[in-house]
Amino acid sequence: MPSPTRIKQVIVMRHDLSMRRGKQIAQGAHASLAFLRERLVRGGSLSFDALTGPEQQWMTESFAKVCCRVNSEAELIEIHDAAIAAGLEVHLITDSGRTEFHGQPTRTCLAIGPDDADKIDRVTGHLSLL
Repeated sequence: MPSPTRIKQVIVMRHDLSMRRGKQIAQGAHASLAFLRERLVRGGSLSFDALTGPEQQWMTESFAKVCCRVNSEAELIEIHDAAIAAGLEVHLITDSGRTEFHGQPTRTCLAIGPDDADKIDRVTGHLSLL
């Protein structure tokens, strides 16, 4: 019998911005919930039937998240582009700059998945944990 598929979501945070811990948590929460928000905006409602297999499994079973870091916006975009090329769902978060970043919109983090952990690890497995 094959082992069950591990499903997770990975949050990739820019470490070079020196965000306050609360700001990092808020940005990560935005990223994590972005896939659900997109479903609501697109479909007007959200039901488990509207979610894909990996998303359903993640929402009902593991809800696993891993937080990793990159050291620049260029690295963040590199991970973003690699995840898209791998066919993964990716949500890039741009902060408005109202409380940090001197009023400048700033790309802070992204979420990949939820999806098969092995597929995500091919893109993020080399990153350091946050």
